[in-house]
Amino acid sequence: MAPARSTVREMDPGAAGTTGERVEPDPRYKWIALSNTTLGLLMATINSSIVLIALPDIFRGIGIDPLGPGNTSYLLWMIMGFLVVTAVLVVGFGRLGDMYGRARMYNLGFAVFTISSIFLAVTWQHGDAAAWWLIIWRIVQGIGGAFLMANSSAILTDAFPVRQRGMALGISGVAAIAGSFLGLVIGGLLGPVNWHLVFLVSVPFGVFGTIWAYMKLRDTGERKRAKMDWWGNATFAVGLIAVLVGITYGIQPYGGHTMGWTSPLVLSCVIGGVVVLIVFGIVETRVAVPLFELSLFRNRAFTLGNLANLLASLGRGGLQFMLIIWLQGIWLPQHGYSFEETPLWAGIYMLPLTIGFLVAAPLSGVLSDRWGARWFTSGGMIISAATFLLLELLPVDFDYWAFAALLLVNGIGMGLFSSPNRAEIMNSLPAGSRGAGAGMTATFQNSAMVLSIGLFFSLMIAGLATNLPGVMQSGLLEHGVPAADASNIANLPPVGVLFAAFLGYNPIQQLLGDVLGSIPPDQAAFLTGRSFFPNLISEPFSDGLAAAFLFAVIACLVAAVASFFTGSRRATEARHAQAATRETVGAELAAMAGEAVGGPSEIVDGSRPQPRGPIPAGELVGRVLAAYGTELGDGVVVVTAGDGSQVGRAVVAPDGSYALTGLTPGTYTVVATAPGFQADAVAVTLNGSGVERDFSLQGGGSVRGVVRPVPAGEPATVLATDSAGRVVGRATTDAEGGFVLAGLPSGETTLTASLPGRRPRAATVRVGTGAPAVVELELADALTRLAGVVTGPGGAPLGGATVTVTDDHGHVVAAVVSGPGGEYEVEGLRPGSYTVTASFGGPAAQRVDLAGDGPAHLDLRLGATPAAAG
Repeated sequence: MAPARSTVREMDPGAAGTTGERVEPDPRYKWIALSNTTLGLLMATINSSIVLIALPDIFRGIGIDPLGPGNTSYLLWMIMGFLVVTAVLVVGFGRLGDMYGRARMYNLGFAVFTISSIFLAVTWQHGDAAAWWLIIWRIVQGIGGAFLMANSSAILTDAFPVRQRGMALGISGVAAIAGSFLGLVIGGLLGPVNWHLVFLVSVPFGVFGTIWAYMKLRDTGERKRAKMDWWGNATFAVGLIAVLVGITYGIQPYGGHTMGWTSPLVLSCVIGGVVVLIVFGIVETRVAVPLFELSLFRNRAFTLGNLANLLASLGRGGLQFMLIIWLQGIWLPQHGYSFEETPLWAGIYMLPLTIGFLVAAPLSGVLSDRWGARWFTSGGMIISAATFLLLELLPVDFDYWAFAALLLVNGIGMGLFSSPNRAEIMNSLPAGSRGAGAGMTATFQNSAMVLSIGLFFSLMIAGLATNLPGVMQSGLLEHGVPAADASNIANLPPVGVLFAAFLGYNPIQQLLGDVLGSIPPDQAAFLTGRSFFPNLISEPFSDGLAAAFLFAVIACLVAAVASFFTGSRRATEARHAQAATRETVGAELAAMAGEAVGGPSEIVDGSRPQPRGPIPAGELVGRVLAAYGTELGDGVVVVTAGDGSQVGRAVVAPDGSYALTGLTPGTYTVVATAPGFQADAVAVTLNGSGVERDFSLQGGGSVRGVVRPVPAGEPATVLATDSAGRVVGRATTDAEGGFVLAGLPSGETTLTASLPGRRPRAATVRVGTGAPAVVELELADALTRLAGVVTGPGGAPLGGATVTVTDDHGHVVAAVVSGPGGEYEVEGLRPGSYTVTASFGGPAAQRVDLAGDGPAHLDLRLGATPAAAG
């Protein structure tokens, strides 16, 4: 069910501070909101990945060997802690934004994020104390990031009109996903200089962004006052944390197994977490205001859009980790880079992926606003699947330019998908559920990152465990390693090899340890050189890589199918048809520069702004319209103050206009209602000027149906009118005659199907807010026009003659009088046989068959043998 759309225009272009639900009076606000939320998301996502490349420098700085006994948990929680916390908290923080203000919760998140970054940067401890300090403050940083992620999309959806949301959310999506790639490069650059800089780099941006957000951002959307769902929060947090912790420890060895999926701890976490999440689902169906609005999953666009987003995030997260291991563990050492240099250069060599994404994501956001999301989202996933397949076919020691080209195309595919998918999900949400919906989407995306680590590492470890032990044992024996040591090292869990390659350590040096002193120096140097380990692991790694990429291909193809059925161009065009005004690019850019563009205006026909004079201070005026600009003369507009008291009420005039006067400066909530339509509420600030506020209301009902027969290439038009005769919907049929009308008001609705050359057909249905009403309209047979000329005995045209048409049953179906030139015309005859009689004194009759395939011509001659039909 699409939310009602409304527009706002400030009548005094120089005044600021007036806000609206979708197009604010101050056109600069939406760009301020976009800039600040983009900065916030960029910071949050950069910090989600910045430690991946910088981990070796961080652990060296605090004096801990992350691969040492008992230290693997530090490594995993440094990687996973931020992601787990954001995945768990974004839904609850989105609900807090719906209840207490999205801008307020976003501002709080910016402050928490900045403070935690400061404490991370000033770490002074060493050893275990430093590791725990970093993990704890990374978790706090994740809390701030969850506030930012949960509310940024909702702030943008409130600030931007429907026609620009794809562009705005596309830019936001670029920041959210590109940040995870940029973090790899930034971490690689700053870590070797000083590991404290990895966290310090966020501080100046955080301080600036926090102050800017508190000064400029404001809540422009609908706010719901409700109790927090504490049971839902508790069960969701416990269940999801248990599942993610189980996945985290599932990739560590247990007993004699290469992985820990049979560990009692892992099984308890995963199974227990799933059970608690099932309990959470039951709880959510029984509370008044649930944390997880399960009813949103009845919305096909929301459900399939999030499914596609989850699968795309799985593929993207897996690609990120697989490429890091591929480059750092094999390709870069084979091409002359030391293991210590590989983290930085892995980030640099992955730049084509980021470039492709940065180019495609904003472009697809803008284009999908015009052409619809379906082909961009599905096409992007198909392109990504193709690149995963081609990456699988590359040799392990690849040519870089082929590799770079595939990364670039993969980034383009992911970019084509990201922006339209995000816009489609957010546009499908009711205004009061955008915070919760955005949080749910962020939960799926962040959970997918943790899932991808567990899943792809498991696939890699399984592939390595099959062939690596035998290959490694024979390689070590060939170069002088004692048989007992070679056997022990070869049978160590392969996760250690993966972690060493991932961290930029020399894997063989880590594995051999003290054994290096017992073999000849030349053999030790060869074993720890840049060629032995990459050549040793290439073939076993290729097996694991093939399994991982195959899963990514399947995930992307399923995401493409889900995206195809998420929405359509028709739905996008319907949303565009509801737009009451269109702002030019020049006007927007001028507004950003603080210039007044044009003068005050009013809507006359529901779509075209017309000049009007300035509105006096303290007045609130506008119009209440239905879809397609139809006036809602039976509506009411109510204005309430911040304490909930009503300060004004106006009954909408028959032409849809309303006016309230005598309002003092301040911020008010304005609500427009009309029978059968959804109410629309928005915050408006009067700041010494008059304000025009127009509403375009929608209903919560829909109708789907079919019109028959519809000739190929000739779509029929279906018009919907309510009980008052107002046009509330319009659609054209597809190739099979099907149509869908959404946003219709509740109550009786009349649908009229028309097609040139056929008699229209109408039907009345009752529309509700539940399942769509279904209707079938059968058009009448094609109608024919009969025309000709009546002439007298001498062949001269005869005016004033009476022409009568009777059917086979002798019923008169038409009677006309010929014109001055003897011409006559009869419209609307159905196919069949008729007798046409002309009389002027003595009659002349002629039998004619009408086939219904076009106009017929029949001349009638009085006093002589009638002419043949033509």
